[in-house]
Amino acid sequence: MKKRYEFETEAIRTQIERTKFLEHSAPIYMTSSFVFEDAEDMRASFAEEKDRNVYSRYSNPNSSEFIDKVCKMEGAEAGFAFSSGMAAVFSTFAALLNSGDHVISARSIFGSTHTLLTQFLPKWNISTSYFEIDALDEIDAMVGPNTKVLYAETPTNPGVDVLDLEVLGAIAKKHNLLLIIDNCFASPYLQQPIKFGADLVIHSGTKLMDGQGRVLAGITVGSAELIDKVYRFSRITGPALSPFNAWILSKSLETLALRVDKHCANALKLAEFLESHPKVNWVKYPFLKSHPQYEVAKKQMKAGGCVLAFEVKGGIEAGEKFFNAIKLLSLSANLGDSRSIVTHPASTTHSKLSQEDRLAVGITGGTVRVSVGLEHINDIIQDVEQALAH
Repeated sequence: MKKRYEFETEAIRTQIERTKFLEHSAPIYMTSSFVFEDAEDMRASFAEEKDRNVYSRYSNPNSSEFIDKVCKMEGAEAGFAFSSGMAAVFSTFAALLNSGDHVISARSIFGSTHTLLTQFLPKWNISTSYFEIDALDEIDAMVGPNTKVLYAETPTNPGVDVLDLEVLGAIAKKHNLLLIIDNCFASPYLQQPIKFGADLVIHSGTKLMDGQGRVLAGITVGSAELIDKVYRFSRITGPALSPFNAWILSKSLETLALRVDKHCANALKLAEFLESHPKVNWVKYPFLKSHPQYEVAKKQMKAGGCVLAFEVKGGIEAGEKFFNAIKLLSLSANLGDSRSIVTHPASTTHSKLSQEDRLAVGITGGTVRVSVGLEHINDIIQDVEQALAH
């Protein structure tokens, strides 16, 4: 989708066509279905000879506005909006993979995505091989005749590692693989994977896109050819985003740039504070110079995002004391919220992984994930500091 204006302007001014009432802000189209002018209009619409709304499981004006905005932000041709981020992940894989296909994925991915790849896709004879995030040179040897997809998220959840999108794009092109990137932690404001060779980009709209912890949503954008396959699978299986949630998200995107700038500024200051704290073993944040992939992050991201990870000295016992001592920040499993959130990945988001798998991606008993919100940074640091004192 061709970009006409700067990012912030597109986010605000991309709207569906106004009705006869000439509303300034798009209304909510809370309808399950749409009517037809006559029998021929109905026939032509279902035959897809007309580009129009038929049923909200297929498309809806609010979903269309949300999709159009994200496509312009990501530089994508088309997209489909889902009821959750995991609905987007599953539907994208299910639409593009056949029995016997092979996926190559980064080992460090969201826990539910890992479970999907290792427990559910094998039911349909779809296999997965994992590569380490610091060993991209090993991917070539994993490619087989049945390999179809190269998948990664960057920055990763919850380790906040950064994968070189340019390198992944080159590998995918060399082997004619579909490169699918989960761009949730960065948001399209900070990073556009399609510029580096990604075919499809997935987001959990529940996170930074909403930004206030209100709705569940997901979206996949990319080439029109691939999205058509995702659309045809999804219109039958029914994971579509609700019109109300689409309306919420479309309005939220208008302030995405402003919010993310503040998230990033707060997160960097908290990371710098933690880096020198005596009770912290390590801290990871993409725009900290100590981050192993700092140069890669600077190359492909506008800023470091809202999430950082650190390890409390003393293991799981010290971690429990830290979480129990938190007063201001929320104990929750969400991220990208206006409210700062602390999460214990080992017992929540990645609890379904074996201890061996958790340790393989750097998740220890003392690992803390922080989604840094929009509160005043002094209050955020003060709460984290007093919790570490316990």
